[in-house]
Amino acid sequence: MRIFLHASRHHFDNLALGGEVIGHILRLAGGDPIGVSSRCYEHLRRLLPESAFSVEPTEPIVADLAVSIGGDGTFLRTAQWAAPSLVPILGINAGHLGYLAGFTPESFLSVGVDSLRVEERMMLRVTSSAPLPADFVPFAVNEVALLRKDIASMISVSARLDGHDLTTYRGDGLIVSTPTGSTGYNLSAGGPIIEPTAPVMVISPVAPHALAMRPLVVGAQSRVSLMADSRADGCLLSLDSRLIDIPVNSSVEITRAPFPLKLVEPRGANFIQTLRTKLAFGS
Repeated sequence: MRIFLHASRHHFDNLALGGEVIGHILRLAGGDPIGVSSRCYEHLRRLLPESAFSVEPTEPIVADLAVSIGGDGTFLRTAQWAAPSLVPILGINAGHLGYLAGFTPESFLSVGVDSLRVEERMMLRVTSSAPLPADFVPFAVNEVALLRKDIASMISVSARLDGHDLTTYRGDGLIVSTPTGSTGYNLSAGGPIIEPTAPVMVISPVAPHALAMRPLVVGAQSRVSLMADSRADGCLLSLDSRLIDIPVNSSVEITRAPFPLKLVEPRGANFIQTLRTKLAFGS
């Protein structure tokens, strides 16, 4: 099995079973060379065979499985590289919450090649009239947000849905979330929790300056067009907390990505169990 590996160096160093986890990854690979993110290749090299090779972020991922070791942030960085190539991603939680990284180091050690369960999750794609950096990945697992840049001023975000004027949101910004991301930034902004395979996305204002500005659930095939205005000279475009500065009055269009995230989950795991154990739902 061809495996791609990315790990948080900080979290890996604090992982008691780090050596055992790497050993099990090698067993799953069955002798095939392992591609390792260049960001952690040198850090993990002492634990890897000579056949392991470094993969730059700009290179396409050619693998049957991607393994992420760290927290949800590490998982999201792994998804930037692996998801466009339709590589299933298995997250080993070495961080705190581990909402996306569903395996503990202990549970991963019992994973077999034939016991992987893959669930598809929708992702978002962004296009913009503002030039984006060449290495900026225009896809998001959790959410896309337009946010104010200057903490002293409000931002106004004009929104259109499928070519029709929706409204202008005034406040700290606007979030467009996937069902997977509904338990992230969207939840903190007062948006609803969505079952992760539901074919929808959520538009949620951040700190709105009007009581009538409420979260809105729309279909997954919707086209959301945004344009921000502010007294500041720019605003922040965020994709899964990856921030870039764009000029005000730049158009941003958000649609469903042409490919899903392939999330590897533990056998027996389910959405309700995750809500109760990791988010203390109903407690």
